[in-house]
Amino acid sequence: MIQRQLKNILLLVTLLVCAQASAQNATVFGIIRDTLGKPVEAVNVAFMGVEGGTSSDSKGRYELIVNPNQQLLLVFTFIGFKSERFQVVLKPGERREVNVTLYMTSSELPVFTIEDKGQRRANFTMIDPKSLAQVPNPSMNFESVLKTFPGVTSNNELSSQYSVRGGNFDENLVYVNDVEIYRPFLIRSGQQEGLTFINSDLVSSVHFSAGGFDARYGDKLSSVLDIQYRKPKKFAGSASLSLLGASVHTEGISKNQKWTYLFGVRQKSNQYVLGSLDTEGEYKPSFTDIQTLLTRDLNDKWELSFLGNYSRNRYNLVPQNRETEFGTVNQALKLRVFFDGQEVDKYESATGAITATYAPNNDVKLKFIASAYTTVESEAYDILGQYYLDELEKDLGSDNFGNTAFNIGVGSYLEHARNNLDAMVANVEHKGSLNYKSNTVRWGIKFQHEQINDQLREWTLIDSADYSLPQEPEDQLVLQSSLRTDISISSLRANGYIQNTFYFSDTSAWLLTVGVRGSYWDFNNEFTITPRATLSHKPRWSRNLAFKASAGLYYQPPFYRELRDPQGIIHDDIKAQRSLHLVLGSDYSFLAWGREFKFVSEGYYKDLNRLVPYKIDNVRIRYLGSNSSHGYATGADFRVNGEFVQGVESWFSLSFLRSEEDLENDFFYTYFNQKGEQIIPGFTFDNVATDSVRTEPGWLPRLTDQRVNFSLFFQDYLPKFPTYKMRMTLIFGSGLPFGPPGNDRYKDVLRFPFYRRVDIGFSKQIIDDENDLTPKWGVTKHLKSLWAGLEVYNLLQVNNTVSYLWVRDVTGRQYAVPNFLTSRQLNFRIAAKF
Repeated sequence: MIQRQLKNILLLVTLLVCAQASAQNATVFGIIRDTLGKPVEAVNVAFMGVEGGTSSDSKGRYELIVNPNQQLLLVFTFIGFKSERFQVVLKPGERREVNVTLYMTSSELPVFTIEDKGQRRANFTMIDPKSLAQVPNPSMNFESVLKTFPGVTSNNELSSQYSVRGGNFDENLVYVNDVEIYRPFLIRSGQQEGLTFINSDLVSSVHFSAGGFDARYGDKLSSVLDIQYRKPKKFAGSASLSLLGASVHTEGISKNQKWTYLFGVRQKSNQYVLGSLDTEGEYKPSFTDIQTLLTRDLNDKWELSFLGNYSRNRYNLVPQNRETEFGTVNQALKLRVFFDGQEVDKYESATGAITATYAPNNDVKLKFIASAYTTVESEAYDILGQYYLDELEKDLGSDNFGNTAFNIGVGSYLEHARNNLDAMVANVEHKGSLNYKSNTVRWGIKFQHEQINDQLREWTLIDSADYSLPQEPEDQLVLQSSLRTDISISSLRANGYIQNTFYFSDTSAWLLTVGVRGSYWDFNNEFTITPRATLSHKPRWSRNLAFKASAGLYYQPPFYRELRDPQGIIHDDIKAQRSLHLVLGSDYSFLAWGREFKFVSEGYYKDLNRLVPYKIDNVRIRYLGSNSSHGYATGADFRVNGEFVQGVESWFSLSFLRSEEDLENDFFYTYFNQKGEQIIPGFTFDNVATDSVRTEPGWLPRLTDQRVNFSLFFQDYLPKFPTYKMRMTLIFGSGLPFGPPGNDRYKDVLRFPFYRRVDIGFSKQIIDDENDLTPKWGVTKHLKSLWAGLEVYNLLQVNNTVSYLWVRDVTGRQYAVPNFLTSRQLNFRIAAKF
């Protein structure tokens, strides 16, 4: 009994002593963040000369007990950051909050090399999908970010189409999970385009090559965009809403870890943006996209997946009027057009792909893919435009300056179309890879069936003051263009490849990929063989420098567009266009401001032959129906990317290009009247030819010959308020060639004005669970992030020209009236992740 009482007394005394000591001690606590406001975990916190210490948790929080009434030095240290020190003197029982911001630093370490052979892909640029989530983008399409990359040009913010190093829109390969992606056939303008296949909410990795790519990538002349969708590891999702549309996606994994799913829905209506075009009217666009990726792990070696997409696009337009001022200081003109009629376009497509992947071990992977693409498209329009062409008063001293001086043309044009197309592309494919010692062997074979049915009914009438109307009962109405045809094509294709990648030396300083690709198409009975090789080298004397070179032959067997000429005739004798690629480049990594940057440069030459000449109107390409041209493309691309502002990546791109072609048996006649004057309708009075001169145009600029292109993507934030961010894209491109309607390529020597475009976006990060920046309440407890932003499209209010409307006056003289793109617009966006 006495012993028990003694134990209780000792316990009571101990508790009293501890309580007294606790009352006399003091406490320092706080949160440790970096310059972006992100919490830093595992920072060492201690008092100099005092035993013990602590470290910060995943939220950057720390707490340390210290003896009071002593002058102590509080030290914060962490690898990669400058150490911070604070003098503190605390009173007994005091709790003082000391929040710290750590600044990154760099130090030179002994040289060592880590090689990831799977990621070393010469002539490919890797794009981080996370950095693209808040890019100001009026088209809402993933491909728009490619326009800021070297070698890529596009002068139409409403379109997702792009040209690469002198190629056209049809020369670019796009893969999603190894499935080739197709786009609609009948779309003729950027405002008719809906949502492209790629859903950025589902993307895991992106690789892009502007030329010199390996044999495992298919039969196109210019570029490859290789995208992989992610395989979810847990439940997550996102939602976004703006004035242009909305999107939502969800992903997850089953309890037994066997099933995963990705599901996304997007809705777009660019009616708000189209309201800024010169043509006023009732725009009713509606674009919807549903997409899913399902995977099933059968066992450790087998995996099944299904990729599905359905797209429903509608574009309705009831134009009312248009007013456009154009010309020069010496001749300022104004076009006024009053419309009747409407346009109704429908594009529906679906894609489905089933993939079985067998991986018996880490060195062998076998894929079996069955996929199908189907599209049903129609465009119907009857639009009558009655126009007045006026010359404006250009005398600065006149009271009527800038107003109509006199009328120089009155007329009308009538456009009609009833076009219907349905197509189906189905294929089966096998791909494999084998890692053996210092080699990676890849192979593949593919069989494809195509069925295309096209019914064309379209014509155009341009009438200047009754010039085209019949004057006598037996006369006929003269149409500027008329197309009426029914086309049906059924064909089979087969292609395959084999390539090997060699790794030389223990440090993989040399990497060589050689391969060959072959294809056959029964429609024109053509068989092609294309060898390709790529070499990259990291010299031992500079680990920051890498060289690369590639050479190869690239064939592009014709698809439906290349076969059909402007008169609607199918030419089954057209052969594959051919291009020889020679590419030399280097990558240089360097440090600036304590951060890593990368400078990429490439020079290239492409020898082009058996080309099919074409004309471009907006985004529609009309081929001339023969392999009657040869040419070249040469240039240089430069890119610098890195953290110009700490914590966020930006890049600058600069490209130079020259691309020309020479049409075979191409010539024209220049006619002269009796006085020896060249006959120019609308200028000369005597239009009776008495003499002529034959001219062979020779080399002509290709219609994608954009000599200079500069672009940037830049990110920034407020230093003391990192949740306020800015993202900007800027594009400058020199003028592209163009010419009047018709099949005469030699007339396409005029140039568009320079393309200048600045889009900027400002955002506020409201919730960021990863960085614990803000408190949560109510439903926001389930959100990982939430941000809202304001975007300004075409910040500089530049009237960029996308195409021209050609009208005539009573003398027959033609005028090119520019079709301007969108003006300055505001857009509000809000997005959340959960």
